[in-house]
Amino acid sequence: MGFAEIIVLAVSLSMDAFAVALCKGLALKKINLKNCIIVGAWFGTFQGLMPLIGYLLGNTFAEKITSIDHWIAFVLLALIGGNMIKESLSKEEECCDDSLGFKTMLVMAIATSIDALAVGVSFAFTDFNPDWFVYIAFILIGIITFTLSSIGVKTGNIFGTKYKSKAEFAGGAILILLGLKILLEGLDIIK
Repeated sequence: MGFAEIIVLAVSLSMDAFAVALCKGLALKKINLKNCIIVGAWFGTFQGLMPLIGYLLGNTFAEKITSIDHWIAFVLLALIGGNMIKESLSKEEECCDDSLGFKTMLVMAIATSIDALAVGVSFAFTDFNPDWFVYIAFILIGIITFTLSSIGVKTGNIFGTKYKSKAEFAGGAILILLGLKILLEGLDIIK
C-alpha cells in the first residue's frame, strides 16, 4: 500500500467522523475555533489509535492465515464500506446534541472509529514498503480525520446536514474499492 492509497483510505475512514462533526456543528449555536479543535482532536486521536490497535491484534495471528489474508482484508473493508453506504441511504435522522463533554465525545469518538479498528486488522495482512510506513499511515489517518472533523463542525454550522449522506456514501464506496484492489493483488490479478 502506497502513500496515495493511505491518503484515500484516511479520507474515506474519516467520513463517519466528518458526518458526526457536521451534525455537531448543526447542534452548536455558536462555533469558535476551540469547538472545532475539540471535535477534531477527539475524532482524529481515536481514528489514528484504533487502526494501530487493530494492526497489533492482527499481527498476533497474521502468520497463521497468510494464504487467505487478502480475502480477510477484502471482506473487512467491504463490510465496513457496505455499512457506510447503507447508513448513507437510511432515511433515519440522527439526533444531535451540542455537548462537547468528556462522556459524550468519548462515546462518539469510539463509535466513529470502530471501522478504523477493523481496517487496522486488515493492515496486518497488507504489504507496506517499507514496513515502518504502516505507522505513518496511522498518523496520517489521525491528522486527516482531525482536519476534516474540524472543518465538518464549521460546515455543519453553516450548511446543516445537506452533505452528510453523500460523504458517508463516498467513503463506503472507496473502502470497498480499496478492499477489491487488495483482493485482486492477493490473487495476482493485478500488480
